[in-house]
Amino acid sequence: MKTAFITGANKSIGLETTRQLLQQGYYTYLGSRNLENGQKAVEQLKSEGLTNVEAIQIDVTNDNSVKNARAEIGKKVKVLDVLINNSGISGVKFDENGNLIPQTAEHTSIDVFKEVYDINVYGVIRVTQAFLDLLKKSDEPRIVMVSSSQGSITLHSDPTYKYYNHKGAVYLSSKAALNMYTVNLAYELRDTNFKINAVSPGFTKTDFNHNRGTGTVEDAGKRIVKYAVIGNDNVTGKFFCEETNPETGEIPW
Repeated sequence: MKTAFITGANKSIGLETTRQLLQQGYYTYLGSRNLENGQKAVEQLKSEGLTNVEAIQIDVTNDNSVKNARAEIGKKVKVLDVLINNSGISGVKFDENGNLIPQTAEHTSIDVFKEVYDINVYGVIRVTQAFLDLLKKSDEPRIVMVSSSQGSITLHSDPTYKYYNHKGAVYLSSKAALNMYTVNLAYELRDTNFKINAVSPGFTKTDFNHNRGTGTVEDAGKRIVKYAVIGNDNVTGKFFCEETNPETGEIPW
């Protein structure tokens, strides 16, 4: 039975992605910063008849927590087939009147950049590097970086892009940085069976965006799982968003 580990998987898109991997026969480790929340999510999945799942405590901003998660999973399996880096935050802040504070390049505090990058970029690197040894033992290792079309510099330089006016210096740049890490890692492992891709789940209605999204978690999960289970004859080092490009899914960096 193939195995998978998903960060930030106790709710929303992460939970749905876990559900769909379980339905495809993967034994899945559900990563959650708060273990109690993770265990509640596991109980929910098991009540649906999806039993091959365990909660793993992981705070992607903490080196020791990541190392402990790697050690815990390493006690259970010798091989990891899929890693999905799903944890992420928007860094959105509100003023005292409940109004959204724009993430402007001109005024946003460096502290906000640090908070978002620590999860969206450094957290991904911590987790990926910690689990590479287990992934390298798989015949078909897969890494999915849950990104966003908002991280596409090409699209955000195009005035005809439908989200062109939805700028945000912090979140957008964090996803652009994640994308470049994806390109570099895929390049370094290009002569192996690794398939490493960045996938945008689309503008999904979750508490991540204060339920302003238009897509469903079911569709978002399908888009992520699609690239977690691709064969060795498929692509690596690419960026996909089916919401933006329904035909092939691929979008420019």
